[in-house]
Amino acid sequence: MEILRTPDECFRDLSGYDFTPHYAEISHTNSTLRVHYLDEGPATAAPILLLHGEPSWCYLYRKMIPILSAAGHRVVAPDLVGFGRSDKLAAREDYSYQFHVDTMTALIERLDLRDITLFCQDWGGLIGLRSAAEQPDRFARIVAANTFLPTGDQKPSEGFLRWQHYSQTVEHFHVGGIIKGGCVTELSPEVIAAYNAPFPDDRYKAGARQFPLLVPTRPDDPASEPNRRAWQVLKQWQKPFLTAFSDSDPVTRGADAILQKLIPGAAGQPHVTITGAGHFLQEDKGEELAQLVADFIARTAKQ
Repeated sequence: MEILRTPDECFRDLSGYDFTPHYAEISHTNSTLRVHYLDEGPATAAPILLLHGEPSWCYLYRKMIPILSAAGHRVVAPDLVGFGRSDKLAAREDYSYQFHVDTMTALIERLDLRDITLFCQDWGGLIGLRSAAEQPDRFARIVAANTFLPTGDQKPSEGFLRWQHYSQTVEHFHVGGIIKGGCVTELSPEVIAAYNAPFPDDRYKAGARQFPLLVPTRPDDPASEPNRRAWQVLKQWQKPFLTAFSDSDPVTRGADAILQKLIPGAAGQPHVTITGAGHFLQEDKGEELAQLVADFIARTAKQ
């Protein structure tokens, strides 16, 4: 297994991003992977776990972290393996859905995170909802934003199928341009460059290229049965569960209604639709989302 590590100089002077990096060593097969995470706010406070998706990294949460930490929360924002400052596997076939779940689960256990508020978007939900279902005692509440937990038993949305086709056929996988295309607001060249920073050349993009193929789209996908088992837990989930989807995301549109219907903890919660935001709603409306999460924690602290 060949492991790549983005040089530190790629992350210097990024626009709007001034956080201290932290690293954990995670064992995988016969290798050790370095996983990067941000850890801001009081170390003794209950953690908010912010999980990003494809093809972003924890830079996506730079607008939310200061607000949440200023409100007295510990905020942990990891980079998935293959993204950000975390190590990257050079071969696409070395990535799997289970691999991503295992590495994030290992990080949660390594940091011994408990009483977690999970905020998850895109693949952050595919991984985070699995982790919550498999370690429910570690999680106190969940905020799901533009995400879902597919089993392959239903046909994917046309928006996702278009994205999957594009991701596998486009010659130049321009990460910053993809993020830009998934936003409603205009991104500056400096912000686009920051999203490109983890990927100095195409060798580093194997994880980003492979991710769209790992979404279960058939009932016999390797991840389908583990996700069905996770749904069995989520359909009994009584802890607070909030959806905060955007109004302009063709990929996940309508999934919030399904989550609200199937998860008991979603009943009676003030679910919101974030207006003026695309798929990457943390980029479009990060400050609004941060306040929503802080309010949700305060309101449900004794539930």
